[in-house]
Amino acid sequence: MKFVKPLLLWLAPLTFLAVFYFYPLANILSLSLERAEGGALVTFGEALKSAAVQHVLWFTIWQAALSMLLTLLVGLPGAYLLARYQFRGKSLLRALTGVAFVMPTLVVAAGFNALLGPKGWVNLGLMSLFHLEQAPIAFINTLGAILVAHIFYNVSIVLRLVGDFWARLDPRLEQAARSLGANRWQTFRQVTLPLLAPAILAAALLIFIFDFTSFGVVLVLGGPRYATLEVEIYYQTISLFNLPLAAVLSLVQLACTLALTLTYSRLAARLSHPLRQKSQAATQKRLTTWRTRLFAGLMIGFLLILTTAPLLALAARSVTSPSAERTRAGLLVPGFTLGFYRALTLNEQQSLFYAPPSTAVAISLGYADVTVVLALLIGLPAAWALSHHQKSKINQALDPILMLPLGTSAVTLGLGFIITLDAPPLDLRASPWLVPLAHTLVAFPFVVRSLTPALRSIQPRLRQAAAVLGASPGQVLRAIDLPLVGRALLVAATFAFTISIGEFGATALVARPEYPTIPMVIYRYLSRPGGLNYGQAMALSTILMLTTLVGMLAIERLRVGDGHEF
Repeated sequence: MKFVKPLLLWLAPLTFLAVFYFYPLANILSLSLERAEGGALVTFGEALKSAAVQHVLWFTIWQAALSMLLTLLVGLPGAYLLARYQFRGKSLLRALTGVAFVMPTLVVAAGFNALLGPKGWVNLGLMSLFHLEQAPIAFINTLGAILVAHIFYNVSIVLRLVGDFWARLDPRLEQAARSLGANRWQTFRQVTLPLLAPAILAAALLIFIFDFTSFGVVLVLGGPRYATLEVEIYYQTISLFNLPLAAVLSLVQLACTLALTLTYSRLAARLSHPLRQKSQAATQKRLTTWRTRLFAGLMIGFLLILTTAPLLALAARSVTSPSAERTRAGLLVPGFTLGFYRALTLNEQQSLFYAPPSTAVAISLGYADVTVVLALLIGLPAAWALSHHQKSKINQALDPILMLPLGTSAVTLGLGFIITLDAPPLDLRASPWLVPLAHTLVAFPFVVRSLTPALRSIQPRLRQAAAVLGASPGQVLRAIDLPLVGRALLVAATFAFTISIGEFGATALVARPEYPTIPMVIYRYLSRPGGLNYGQAMALSTILMLTTLVGMLAIERLRVGDGHEF
């Protein structure tokens, strides 16, 4: 009987995953492998022996490992700053670094191109200043572009996961070590680092998972020279229609992701326990000395440049006219214009299938609202099971499965949706419901990871005291749990909303042309030649960026203490 309650809590999440994840995925993989000459085992053997596949797998692993190490190197000093010091603009800094984490790949690639591309602001400035004929910085289509973009995306994970855990460590432990004669390095190595090890390892594994399954960054910024497993799956499926090889690569990626998520779940479970809530005054201090102020200034400036410069360059492009005026110093200064924003309301080509961006905004908001409802309906029971039955073997087995959609090829899963969900009672191929269902698969793991630590941090003694006073389980739920976790629910909802607004990978495969989302319209503008189309893409990307920023600010406003993984 002790397993009945966890099973009931898992009923809705498992049903959703079974119908909209495992069923489409198994269907497309089985259909793909049936096309293999000589059978599935022969295809597996040939693929694993192929030098090209081995090269792709090796590049996928080592670029993810290098990106992970660089992200930790950049993020840990920032995590220390956010954990141990209180300063003005801290919530804004966290929100700005969080915007990068949920922005679509297309927008990020456009931002880096606007900043460091051949005609980016940096290159144009250097060419004008030194009277050069060619761009001096070759950034696009390089390994450096991939690494920098991965750091841009994932540094927020270190700031949040490690920084939040660091903020809960009692500073008196470090003070005791210093009073016994240990210097700063010895204190960090022998006291702080062992305590931080689970958080650092969990962040490292999560970053590695995202970099291992990287698609848009490598495809757009890396160019044709580089390919991860996800890029190769896309190439084999869309360009060559080699479905057997694509299925094999998808299974290899899925197996690697499952192994990583198993390890991550074990480490993440060690980070969230019932805690005595402490005020920030107990763990954080003001920037009083010149050294701390210098460190904070340098770190804040570096993080802002890293995470906002590409997005600010993109926003600047959206209000810049193609023509330029030469100043007295001989520099070319583009003119200011709002024409690209006004052009968003015009159908220049008089197309019968034209959907104005205002329609795309309304559709994206509708999809996001549905995604929030679905993600909370299936995410809250899963988080409740994970937090209230931590030692349950069922939870230990099912927890890693929740992260699998994040590590599954969007191309494979999208084709699975199209092929599988085309007959009653699940004839959804022509239905607009297919998009929010795909978005929920992406947002659902983040909702669970946002709610679980908040639920675990509730003192069991509060529930016990209420029960002793005669409260029923339902009354305990209404009077104790929900009020304490209410803000965490708002954070999870905002996360789901923001992720849905910016999701592109799955949407591009399953959305209908007459129901475009904001990222889809941005992609259409970027795929067409001409300065007007590019300017409109930048304008719409800026609108999306501002919408995401509002969401991240709401998360910082509503977040519960320091108990979140994201």
